[in-house]
Amino acid sequence: SENTYLCQIYNLTLLCMEDYIVEPQSVQFLVQHGFDFNKQYSQGIPYHKGNDKGNENQSQSVRTFFLELIRAKKPLVLHNGLIDLVFLYQCFYAHLPDSLGTFTADLSEMFPAGIYDTKYASEFETRFVASYLEYAYKKCKRENCKLKDSSGQHLTVEFCSYPANMSRYIDYRHCSLEEESHSVGAGNKVPVCEKFSAYGWCPKGVKCPQSHNIDLIIDEDDKLWEEKRKKRKHKWKRRKNTGEPAKAFEQESSGKEVELAQNGEEGPPRKQSCFEPAAATEVAEITPNSEGRPLEENSMDTEPETEAACAAEEQKETHGPPSHGGTHRAGFDAFMTGYIMAYVWMLKKGKNMDTGAEPWLPDCHNKLYLSGKSVPLQIVKSLFSKSSKAHSQKMKLAWASG
Repeated sequence: SENTYLCQIYNLTLLCMEDYIVEPQSVQFLVQHGFDFNKQYSQGIPYHKGNDKGNENQSQSVRTFFLELIRAKKPLVLHNGLIDLVFLYQCFYAHLPDSLGTFTADLSEMFPAGIYDTKYASEFETRFVASYLEYAYKKCKRENCKLKDSSGQHLTVEFCSYPANMSRYIDYRHCSLEEESHSVGAGNKVPVCEKFSAYGWCPKGVKCPQSHNIDLIIDEDDKLWEEKRKKRKHKWKRRKNTGEPAKAFEQESSGKEVELAQNGEEGPPRKQSCFEPAAATEVAEITPNSEGRPLEENSMDTEPETEAACAAEEQKETHGPPSHGGTHRAGFDAFMTGYIMAYVWMLKKGKNMDTGAEPWLPDCHNKLYLSGKSVPLQIVKSLFSKSSKAHSQKMKLAWASG
């Protein structure tokens, strides 16, 4: 029973009351994934950026709600969360500090139970060959099903049973182990889109003629990984018999270096793709969050919040009609992030970790993924950094009325 989680996912549709810039590509992406701009502009909860204007604690606003999250002193879990933290801080808390050291010092005090990044966990703890959100979620789910089938320790997910009068507020998404289009795509031999496979994002979007099916992508990765494993095993036996020194890397006939991901190596495994280095750099600049959505969606100039949603995992769930559009919705993303974190925690806990030890998950505690880096950003208050003045005032407000 200790590995059964009750899940409730909430979406708040917000509206920035200050002028901001949106880019057509970002708007198109949001529309493709079901975002309702009419609802945002007609019913969105208003908010302003920067420091408080007046006594925010007396008003029922999103800034007051954010203070409640700080007062709760619970771990904060995000996926590739650096930009999200910048967004949350600037829009619902205070003006951003001038230095990174001050920013991380403030965050360490705002969330004393720790900040956890599932993208970091996916690359450095579970060591997946790709770590964008939907890939990591489906990979965790597959591995969890294997544990269940082998009677090992595993996660189970239970959703709330909501009354009929709440049905219009809830959005269900079918998410079986393998999507229905999986077998269809395999039968038609539709090639996997290399860009989407590597980064979870493709500039052609729904118009791309190649497959964006995560199940097919994972199938290909698992097949390639198994082939490499067998090849490594064969080479290791040969070297053992001939006395050749072991090598961590090998050269393909094309001259490209292929990293053999092993548990003992430094840094995460990197997915092999068809890109030349320059092309990969270009994509990384367009989508540094690598989560299947342009950076502009999570930037300070656009509003990524979507409408009310909930997720349904089992095929037998028929509480409401299936929603249309892509999988990237705030509620679904939140659920997938939570599932990945629960899975990683379960794996770590399964290794006889002291469940009462602090922090909650030491290997991922206060470590934010940094694109292209083999080391994370540590959320700590150094001896050389002070908290910002605006943050100190907010903390006084939080605990004076908490």
